[in-house]
Amino acid sequence: MSGATPATQFLRRAQVAFRPVEYRYDPGSERVALQAAEAIGLPPGQLLKTLMVEVDGRPACAVLPGDRSLSMKRVAAAFGGKSAAMMPADKAQRLTGYHTGGISPFGQRRTVPVIFEAEAMEFGEVAINGGRRGLLLLLSPRDAVAALGARAEALSA
Repeated sequence: MSGATPATQFLRRAQVAFRPVEYRYDPGSERVALQAAEAIGLPPGQLLKTLMVEVDGRPACAVLPGDRSLSMKRVAAAFGGKSAAMMPADKAQRLTGYHTGGISPFGQRRTVPVIFEAEAMEFGEVAINGGRRGLLLLLSPRDAVAALGARAEALSA
């Protein structure tokens, strides 16, 4: 692995076991998460994408399988709000310290509430962005949730 990221540093401090996997990031890909899953040979549902959202104007983080879409109604309810929307990319980059396509739920600049799609808990191991484009971290979804103080709920459409 070429260099640590805030995400890998976060997981090491939390003593969470993970394996880094690098792949060739394709910025022109229409569905980056699906391209990443294919690049490392994982089913799309086992690669989790990190999406930054705003619930009643407050930032939050949703983590869900790469082949799923968020239900904003479910997102709002899960975070205890009335409405939810995707966070603009430039705002997500400033808030997290990561570039889009490389946003990780781990080691973000500012701590925000995190919820994982409940279906992700069915896997023994998932891949989650490692804090830079082209870096994924393989780890237990339960360990990820515990390290983040997150929870799992239905978020998908």
